[in-house]
Amino acid sequence: MNSPLSPTKIILASVVTAAVVGSAFGFVGGFVAGSNVSGDLAAASLPQLMRRSPSGKTGAAVPKSEEQSIIGAVKRVSPAVVSIIISKDVPVMEQTMVDPFGGSDFFQQFFGGSGMRVPQYTQKGTKKQEVGAGSGFIVSGDGYVATNRHVVVDEAAEYTIILQDGTKHDAKVLARDPANDIAVLKIEGKNLPTVTLDDSDAIQVGQKVIAIGYALGRFSNSVSSGIVSGLQRSITAGGGGIGSEDLYDVIQTDTAINPGNSGGPLLNLDGRAIGMNVAIVQGSQNISFALPIKDVKRAVESVKKTGKISRPFLGVRYVPVTKELQQANQLSVDYGALVSRGQQPTDLAIMPGSPADKAGIVENDIILEVDGKKINDENPLAAALSKHSAGDKVKLKIMHRGETKIVEATLEERK
Repeated sequence: MNSPLSPTKIILASVVTAAVVGSAFGFVGGFVAGSNVSGDLAAASLPQLMRRSPSGKTGAAVPKSEEQSIIGAVKRVSPAVVSIIISKDVPVMEQTMVDPFGGSDFFQQFFGGSGMRVPQYTQKGTKKQEVGAGSGFIVSGDGYVATNRHVVVDEAAEYTIILQDGTKHDAKVLARDPANDIAVLKIEGKNLPTVTLDDSDAIQVGQKVIAIGYALGRFSNSVSSGIVSGLQRSITAGGGGIGSEDLYDVIQTDTAINPGNSGGPLLNLDGRAIGMNVAIVQGSQNISFALPIKDVKRAVESVKKTGKISRPFLGVRYVPVTKELQQANQLSVDYGALVSRGQQPTDLAIMPGSPADKAGIVENDIILEVDGKKINDENPLAAALSKHSAGDKVKLKIMHRGETKIVEATLEERK
């Protein structure tokens, strides 16, 4: 950890994908009572518009306000949102005053034994100290906890989970996702409170959302709310001790996400998790991002089944083809993934022995489609491959030296 609050990642590059999923909003029709409404029509409407009051009398239904929905969701979910404390052995430094000349007779002669002393620091052992903090949420009653990988990236650190009631649990990191910013931890317990994981594919731009987390590593279970600002964003995020990485298909929100909130849930008004808070844009106003909850579900299920997070691996290095890249390199297409080496000599375009290598893909090929679906801003190559598992066979449409062809690759597990 670079700082006490390093678990929150900062966006290093601008958002690549500008695709915004349009939203359609319904509205509840008003019930108009008039002297010309027939008794049959009014009676037919009763089941939807009437409720039983505490006194037993039937009265008009009162819809929940947004405020009531948020309060209810927070009450239900907060017991399952946890604070993660990161501790590590750090050096204990002791200051002593020493003679800068080491008692030399030569300097004693010129300085007359003035007793000059300067401070010197020496290490006197180590002590356990908190070095960072993050958030997480319990996803099963037997103690599985989801959080960001960058929150628990330090393998030399120890992790303690604190529940809303102040209960502390030693946590074991079961798996860190090699391709996404997700990690799964385990604490001992039975019948623990849990966060229900919803369907992130049903999210709509403009819908109200809630974030809960350990804000600034000081304020546990802090709540903020906002809306979904965009969907299917692609970003490059860095910090948190894991360098930069590309994140695809993430949710953009204007909900306030602070250092320490990383790994906490992004909720809908029903109190169901639709995402995991992951990154902010430094210096921006209300631009934050969350991983879709479907990715978290897949990771947790993989850990429960195999003890690790399995990710498919093709073995290519690439850059997305855009209109600008097409014009600059006189390419025949403005979409796809151009197989290209990196800036370092070791950044090969094709990893030797990889599925891509075995399938005959070479540098400067353009991967146009995966299983018949075009590779573009809305469906980047990494996102298309993430829908598969190691061992799956995928059909890739590629452009090779100006000609298109179909090749088949068998995905392997990413190491």
